[in-house]
Amino acid sequence: MIAELAACSAAFQVIKGALANGKELYDVADQAATFFNGKSVIAKKAKKGGSKNELQNFMALEKIKADEAWLREWMIYAGRPDMHSDWMAYQVECRKKRERDAAIKAKRRAETLALLWAGLLWGTGGVVLLPLVLYVAFRFFGVL
Repeated sequence: MIAELAACSAAFQVIKGALANGKELYDVADQAATFFNGKSVIAKKAKKGGSKNELQNFMALEKIKADEAWLREWMIYAGRPDMHSDWMAYQVECRKKRERDAAIKAKRRAETLALLWAGLLWGTGGVVLLPLVLYVAFRFFGVL
C-alpha cells in the first residue's frame, strides 16, 4: 500500500509541476496513467479489507481523493471546455470495456475448463471401455 501511495504521490507531483509550468495534461499522460492505476490498486486493496491497516487504507484513499479534486478543478478552470465531463465519460467507457473483457475472460476460462473435463472424461472412458469392448468382441463374437 505504501509503495502504491508513494508512486501516486510522485506521479501527482510531476503532473502538478508540469501544469504549473504551462504544460498541458496530455504532456504528462504517462504520469497520469501511473496516478490513476495506482489509485485503482489502492482502492482494490482498501475494498478487500480484512487488513489491520484500515486507517492507513482510509488515509491513502483520502490523499488520492484530494489529488483528484485538484485535477478536477484544473480540468474545469484551466483545461479546455468540457474536459472534465469528457474525462468522466471516458472513464465510464473504460470501466465498461474492462468489465466486458473480464466477462469474456471468465467465459473463456469456463469453456476451457468444460472442454478439459469433457476430454478427461472421454479419455478415461476410452481407456476403461476400449479393453472391455475388445474383450467382449474377442470372447463372444470371435472377432480379431
